[in-house]
Parts: sequence; C-alpha cells; structure tokens
Amino acid sequence: MVYELCVSGGLVFIRRTVRKPAGLSVRETEWLLTARAMELWRRLLAGQAR
Repeated sequence: MVYELCVSGGLVFIRRTVRKPAGLSVRETEWLLTARAMELWRRLLAGQAR
C-alpha cells in the first residue's frame, strides 16, 4: 500500500494505491483545502485515519 500527497494550485488530495493479484487499486480523496488535507495527512501518518 502506497500513499501519495498530491498538491496543485493550493488544493490537495491524497491517493492510495494497493497492488492486488488482479492489478492496481487506486483511490483518491476529493480535492481539499491545504489546511484540511494536511490534518488528514498527519492523522494518516500517525495511524489515526484510514
């Protein structure tokens, strides 16, 4: 499982990629304002979010 913090023009989203036998599964959050996304990213890295 790989998480990516993607930033462009003051907006942010988080992408999760999982390798499965059938191929890659990619999920993304909606575009978020930077402050909200950074809080989610912090919680994710701390193991407090999924």
